[in-house]
Amino acid sequence: MILNKQKTKIIFAVPALLILTAFFGNLFAEGWNWSPSDFLIAGVLLFGTAFFVNLVMRSEKTRFSKLLICFAILLVLALVWIELAVGIFGSPVAGS
Repeated sequence: MILNKQKTKIIFAVPALLILTAFFGNLFAEGWNWSPSDFLIAGVLLFGTAFFVNLVMRSEKTRFSKLLICFAILLVLALVWIELAVGIFGSPVAGS
């Protein structure tokens, strides 16, 4: 059985690995040009999402409601990330 401390480490390791992957991609991949502010925004989005997922996972809700809430959190992350990347909604913060 996985303890809460181990779950927290796993939840926060995922965004750390994603940021690390992006860092090495920025170093070695041609055409990958992230600025420091891009890394900061990605870190805030990913670690903020991990924080809220961790908060939900520690709650006393049923397993189904936890999964539903985590799915909603991840959906919001995906929509914000896509909006910042390509601007599907045409908001003022949209990229390119």
